[in-house]
Amino acid sequence: MTQDIDTTQVAASQPAANPDRLPAESVRVLAVLLVGAFVVILNETALNVALSRIMTDLAVDERTAQWLTTGFMLTMAVVIPITGWLMERFATRTVFTLALSLFSAGTLMAALSWGFPSLLAGRIVQASGTAIMMPLLMTTVMELVPSKQRGRVMGTISLVISAAPAIGPTMSGVILNFLPWRFIFILVLPIALAILLLGHRLVPNLNTPVPVKLDALSVPLAGFGFGGLVYGLSLVGSPTAGWSLEIALGVGVVSLALFVWRQLSLQRTDAALLDLRTFTYPIFTMALGVMAIAMAVLFGTIIALPLILQQVLHAEPLFVGLLLLPGALLTGLLGPVVGRLYDMVGPRWLVVPGAVAVAVAMALFSRLEVSTPWWQLLVAHLLMSLGLAFMFTPLFTITLGALPYHLYGHGSAMVGTIQQVAGAAGTAMFVTVMSAVASAQPAGLSAEEALAAGARSSFLTMGAFWLVGLVATLFLRKPEEVEGHAPPVMH
Repeated sequence: MTQDIDTTQVAASQPAANPDRLPAESVRVLAVLLVGAFVVILNETALNVALSRIMTDLAVDERTAQWLTTGFMLTMAVVIPITGWLMERFATRTVFTLALSLFSAGTLMAALSWGFPSLLAGRIVQASGTAIMMPLLMTTVMELVPSKQRGRVMGTISLVISAAPAIGPTMSGVILNFLPWRFIFILVLPIALAILLLGHRLVPNLNTPVPVKLDALSVPLAGFGFGGLVYGLSLVGSPTAGWSLEIALGVGVVSLALFVWRQLSLQRTDAALLDLRTFTYPIFTMALGVMAIAMAVLFGTIIALPLILQQVLHAEPLFVGLLLLPGALLTGLLGPVVGRLYDMVGPRWLVVPGAVAVAVAMALFSRLEVSTPWWQLLVAHLLMSLGLAFMFTPLFTITLGALPYHLYGHGSAMVGTIQQVAGAAGTAMFVTVMSAVASAQPAGLSAEEALAAGARSSFLTMGAFWLVGLVATLFLRKPEEVEGHAPPVMH
């Protein structure tokens, strides 16, 4: 039986002596959602370390095994645009139950998989739950937390989003030292089920479901549009892509154009799958643009840097993981601190210095040579992580804070979608420039020197691209309380 929460309980749980504290019920709800988000994100990165074991066990090649990562990313890009409709059409508790049920079912399928197709199917189901969970968390924070306290809470979310991907590979490596790769899923399953049961009891309904119809044309257009773009961008730089790259990008661009046209038509009757009126709020649009550039630079760097460390500096995989771990943990641990600073001083005093720090990091990375000592790259990575830590919490907070209450779900879905597409675009840009420049080097250079030259050009390109984002940060400001926001009735 679910536990209903009414507003009198929430009011009674808030101490009169400290009105700035969140009600106890809200804290419990957010804690459940944060733990759920941590588990689903942790599992997203944990499998990467196990790919070689999976290839041997299931007798598949590297290209086939990569579909466990590509398929996850594609599913996220396709499902996230639908989450705005889900959160409008169904009660909050129902959406939470759906997200964790899908994730748990996918985890069970992957743990019991008898071959590669069933393992891939499990990953796709897992990704469907993950895609719903993150927009739900962001929307719930906006609905439960007053504007003057959102920075602190968003900082905690940044900790989860940053620390979970860093811990995932480490956790996977420990498991693989003692147990088969299936235990990556087996050990996560009871945790996911426990969160599902706890959340079904504690997560309240913050909305009144509206019987919005699911447009039969918008769903496939979103799937082919965002999925085509992400898949096409993932093929950039691949020597075996052939016509698949052009076809995927062509289908993506055309489908996305039709999707936009369809949403503009449907939003006149409030029936859009993804309401594009979010872009009529300038602060949302500006902050989302900066976030897209930040995600492109972040993913381009973190995907290519391990390859560079191994092939240019001949670093061992374990050493690479240890070198990158401090930066990832720094980003996460600074999240709550940055959140509190945001509540005090607003975004500009945090985002602008953060953007400058990332620009300096790109300049340091662009000096890469075969003889570069590893500690210089560690310093550059720590500086980049520090800069992004000062940017992500304010960006998440002001992006959704600029919207009225009824657009929170659509805004969260838009943020999640842009993150996937921008991450794929950043990776494609980095790999393309690096490969092209490395291939154009004189024949007398060694493979390491050619790749180092390509990496320098990629970091310079990223740095030039980043300057656009740095200029945009100068125009960011803390949004005022938006008209149309009303506290939700929890029941």
